[in-house]
Amino acid sequence: MDDLSGRVALVTGASQGIGRACALRLAKDGATVAVAARNQEKLNELVQEIKAARGNSNAFVLDVADEDQIKNAVKSVIAQFGKIDILVNNAGITRDQLLMRMKRSDWDSVLNTNLTSAYLCTQQVIGSMLKQRWGRIINITSIFGQMGQAGQANYAASKAGLIGLTMAIAREVGSRNITCNAVAPGFIETAMTASLAEDLKKEALKMIPLARIGTPEDVASAVAFLASEESSYITGHVLNVNGGMLMG
Repeated sequence: MDDLSGRVALVTGASQGIGRACALRLAKDGATVAVAARNQEKLNELVQEIKAARGNSNAFVLDVADEDQIKNAVKSVIAQFGKIDILVNNAGITRDQLLMRMKRSDWDSVLNTNLTSAYLCTQQVIGSMLKQRWGRIINITSIFGQMGQAGQANYAASKAGLIGLTMAIAREVGSRNITCNAVAPGFIETAMTASLAEDLKKEALKMIPLARIGTPEDVASAVAFLASEESSYITGHVLNVNGGMLMG
């Protein structure tokens, strides 16, 4: 695609997995990328990789569960790069447990990290986008926000909430040439799924018509498209990247 020259992107949860792949792809396509996460060391490695490929990037240590850190990080990004054109709300955690045993603290931490942070990050960057009358907001939801998953009431609720948030924001800012879309990955090979038992992975594979587990790069390609000018007439949409595991 390579059409993001001059654009500035902020990617949360960028230190590993899907977020890392998104940062690398956006940089490859020409964007300056602000990478944000809690792990300074991993962020620094990512920045060096982007710069080695002649891209432009900088690291911003950020815990998205902390509202003040979000405000300070966004201010720092804008102070350094002048604006934020593209926001990828990717940061997420799991705290799996059956509903009857789930602690309130595990419910709150997942909702705060996965959903509330997206609201806060978007709220902080929207002024920059409105000022220039151009923006791309991309929320990373999940197939389990669409179909649910036993033992993940908190995670599924947070990801379903992201879909509703996406549509609401799309309606609010569409007249200012700002789009807001979501990407819903299915079963993706990441650190989060690597710990699953092999028999569970085999069962999941049986439900995927394309007969393979997805990669972070598969998701990053969808994000890059939604960040580009080529997606300018798409907003409020949920783009499924799940190998056909969920259709319709």
